[in-house]
Amino acid sequence: MKPLLASTAAALCLAASTIASADTTLILGEAGPNRGARAAALQSFADDVTARTNGEVNIDIQWGGALFKANAAAQAIADGVADLGTVIAVYFPQEMLSYSFADLPMRNEDAWVGMRATDELMRTSDAITKSLADQNLVYIGTFTTSAVNIACKDVAIRTVEDIAGLKVRGVGAYGDTFRDFGANMVAMPIYDAYQGLDTGLLNCSQGYSYAVAALKQQEVMTSYTLLNWGQVGALGIFMNKDVYDSLDAETQSAMADAGIAMADKLGELITAANDAALETMKDAGVEVVDLPAGERDKLVQQGKQYVDEWVERANAAGLDGTSLLEQYRTLLEKYAEERDGQGYPWARG
Repeated sequence: MKPLLASTAAALCLAASTIASADTTLILGEAGPNRGARAAALQSFADDVTARTNGEVNIDIQWGGALFKANAAAQAIADGVADLGTVIAVYFPQEMLSYSFADLPMRNEDAWVGMRATDELMRTSDAITKSLADQNLVYIGTFTTSAVNIACKDVAIRTVEDIAGLKVRGVGAYGDTFRDFGANMVAMPIYDAYQGLDTGLLNCSQGYSYAVAALKQQEVMTSYTLLNWGQVGALGIFMNKDVYDSLDAETQSAMADAGIAMADKLGELITAANDAALETMKDAGVEVVDLPAGERDKLVQQGKQYVDEWVERANAAGLDGTSLLEQYRTLLEKYAEERDGQGYPWARG
């Protein structure tokens, strides 16, 4: 079926008291391929929506950038090229400012905790909802790349002093913080880091455990430092507001519930994938270094300037950056306490 374009959404509306009609198909645009933990979580979201609506709503995922590339996603969804799709905030620094708090280099290294805290703030903040509505967008659910760590060849990072002089491929504010500690930053996609490490163009590459194993970087690295620092978490599913508003309340509720459940599913998948990746590295002879808390705190303190910059930008955009950040920290504590007290959702029996 063709996507339900925003321009035709009104024609698809039923009376407010009705439910979504049978065989409603929503088109979801995804720039990435249909493989890996995030793709599996996205498919579980689509299947969950169908189950929660008793088969009345189906989601047709268009993979691999078939409808739009990652750097065009937000506008494409707002314009109705797709009914909903994945948006990566870093490509939209102004439009997704209200979402990019999840990318900040804070004490936030647990994938599930980070996703659930981000998800709750995105759903409950009136300011964020309005910011998105002004762009004809509605938040549906969130992903994460999981914790940012660093792989190196022929060197190891055990203290922040070890960073100085290294050629490093970095990630956002995490890379900026490494630059502050004297790293020579190299602009390079993570997919090229294998060759960069192998040839000496890089000494180290920031990334994520599951990605190291998926890209076979353990073959060309000698150490892997767990930074215990933070993650890149501002990537998720957004929906065209006109299309969303055309859905009945029960379907909207099903979409929200499926979006929340998606964070639990990805948390399960990515935690297992990261654990398996660490074993793969160790089996390949890679030294896994757990950065001491005192050294981690130096990274957090140095990265605070980038957190402060986000607050200033949020304030300038009409958002209360300080309040949003305080709410986010409170939610991180809330879900960390839930994890510590009850375990992860998928391990509760």
